[in-house]
Amino acid sequence: MKQPPAPLPRDDRSPWAVFLVFLRLGLTSFGGPIAHLGYFRDEFVLRRQWLSERAYADLIGLCQFLPGPASSQIGIALGLGRAGYGGALAAWLGFTLPSAIALILFASLLASHGNLAAGALMGLKVVAVAVVAQAVWGMARTLCPDRLRVTMMAVATAAVLLMSSYWGQLLVLLGAGVVGMLLIRPEQIAESDSAPAPVSRTAGMLALTLFFSLLLLLPLLAALHPEPLLVVADTFYRVGSLVFGGGHVVLPLLQAETVDTGWVDVEMFLAGYGATQAVPGPLFTFAAFLGAAMDTGLPGWLNGLFCLVVVFLPSFLLVIGVMPFWDQLRRRQRIRSALAGVNAAVVGLLLAALYQPMWTTAIRGPADFVLALAALVALVFWKLPPWLVVLATAAGGWALSL
Repeated sequence: MKQPPAPLPRDDRSPWAVFLVFLRLGLTSFGGPIAHLGYFRDEFVLRRQWLSERAYADLIGLCQFLPGPASSQIGIALGLGRAGYGGALAAWLGFTLPSAIALILFASLLASHGNLAAGALMGLKVVAVAVVAQAVWGMARTLCPDRLRVTMMAVATAAVLLMSSYWGQLLVLLGAGVVGMLLIRPEQIAESDSAPAPVSRTAGMLALTLFFSLLLLLPLLAALHPEPLLVVADTFYRVGSLVFGGGHVVLPLLQAETVDTGWVDVEMFLAGYGATQAVPGPLFTFAAFLGAAMDTGLPGWLNGLFCLVVVFLPSFLLVIGVMPFWDQLRRRQRIRSALAGVNAAVVGLLLAALYQPMWTTAIRGPADFVLALAALVALVFWKLPPWLVVLATAAGGWALSL
């Protein structure tokens, strides 16, 4: 039996110490959000003993309940509990910057040498199909365990394909929440330790007030003053505020907001999403790639960092805002029922994105289908690391283009 890592107690609670720990994770945490939870457990529960197993489980429950990237929110909460607000920022920077910098550099490379990498880009678009197919399959097995939720998934898929706009997707999620509240009976929550809440209720209320104020005011400001940066801020803040179900679900929302509006062409979008699978850290760093590929008047690298900050800002505000109230909130049956319905619809959104634009753009013939099938088998059945599958598929796409 595999022995757990030897404990490494730490009494240094400085933001710098938190940054260094998360920087190592940001450089090595391949495999996506679920894998990140395992890395965090090994590092912070078993080795460093920052919190107990039960407290960590509660923290996962909190961040799965919130919209946004769960693994990043857990990292923010761990940093917050260890070194206050500075620790929260340090944890996010350490975990996020390595992949964000790599994707910004990749976007710059595509902008200047796109023709030299045409075959590899085709491979990246194909592997994106395999990665999202794997995510749809895994999420459907967990989030759609009965006929009602499978049906909700299918209806959400059809609705999103017929109403391919951001507001259509939002309407689908809201409708699924209402149906879930009325028809779904969630599982009972086991008694456990309360999630750590090193934030006062007053600070929590201020953070939630700011979160909802920005969510309501940014669209109005962007409509009144359609400056490029204000429109981008509105777009990426809304995406970061309304994504349920994990990092892969950001794909259909960002596709509606950046490809359908003409900010990024579909080939660049899919190539960037494929490249995101090859880097460690959170999938939300895809926003940095898109920002670097867009033309807003700022240098590409600066716009990439701007989009990165804006898409993660809701996660900071929600973690700070909800943690003081989580223990009571999580026990309300109606909230858990609504969330179960939303989660089923989320799988439908991802399935719709798998077809349009991913399949229709990337799979042009039998060779592309074979390459996507090989990538899917390698991911699902051989359990190969995603970064290795991405690199191999990019090489395959390049070989097919010769």
